[in-house]
Amino acid sequence: MVFKRLLGAMGAGGPSVDTVLDGGAVAPGGILSGQVHLQGGSADVEIEHIGLDLIARVEAEHEDGESEGAVVFERFTVGGGFRLAEEERYSVPFRVSLPWETPVSELYGQPLGIVLGVRTELAVAGARDKGDLDPLAVRPLPVQEAVLEALGQLGFGFKSADLEYGHIGGTGQRLPFYQEIELTPAPQYAHVVNEIELTFLATPAGMEIVLEADKRGGLFESGQDALTRFTVGHHDVGAHDWNGEVDGWIRQLVEHRGSYGSHATYGHADPYAAASAYGHHSAHGSGHESGHEGHRSGPGVGTAVAAGAAGLAVGVVGGLVAAEVVDEVGDFFEGDDDEGGEED
Repeated sequence: MVFKRLLGAMGAGGPSVDTVLDGGAVAPGGILSGQVHLQGGSADVEIEHIGLDLIARVEAEHEDGESEGAVVFERFTVGGGFRLAEEERYSVPFRVSLPWETPVSELYGQPLGIVLGVRTELAVAGARDKGDLDPLAVRPLPVQEAVLEALGQLGFGFKSADLEYGHIGGTGQRLPFYQEIELTPAPQYAHVVNEIELTFLATPAGMEIVLEADKRGGLFESGQDALTRFTVGHHDVGAHDWNGEVDGWIRQLVEHRGSYGSHATYGHADPYAAASAYGHHSAHGSGHESGHEGHRSGPGVGTAVAAGAAGLAVGVVGGLVAAEVVDEVGDFFEGDDDEGGEED
């Protein structure tokens, strides 16, 4: 689905733009491709610049509570410097790389409630207009899928996912926000944990995995948060017993005695006194390329995490048909001002 409209900043009779993304979800770090279709208006114009903005709906916590806004997290120039004749049809193909930390918006085809979009900006004779907006679907990398698969097989359930504005201290995070995937605890951990929060921070070399547990309080103590971090390489996908690996991470997390509070704050502040507040573990394997699907046994996330994602989709979508969901995404982004609520 695309959003096609006359460019308001150009006035009546100006050109229109219609950006069409190639089908299918794209993985973080992968290639996003498509074409920008232009339709000339009532006069010849000079196309100075064609840009694509990657936008995310992000939550931010501040003194007055919590708010949501649209954040531009990457910009590309895909064309410009040519003359578009009156009524002329012209197409500009593009291929751009998604940032490695791009959030995952779907799992096994089920939406996670993460709103991402690609907005097209056209500059003509000094005037700029955001002329088109398309929803962006992002699937997990093989390592992300392996970890989520293991969590599902261990009995964890998908609860929700969102994007939080801020920075996780002690990590190599590059974007101004991070994705949190909230999981209900597996039965064997339900007596000690209310929920688990999972964050992936991908790089070309591998993945930082940040886990936070909301621990239950005992008879003589209040509940507390525990947090730890692990790293894996993209080549590790087929080299591990992921169920055992991830279960070891969870055990280390719930047995962690330290209490470090929330792992991010509004405005990129580092909530840690030192990076050593994290537990750290590095997993290594060999002989497997990042595209390897790895070993799978049993239904795993297909019956746990993905089933939870299906339930979340119902809650977020509220029974709307696909076209209405797309319109909802468009209404959200087009409701923002040019600069208000955005951070570059």
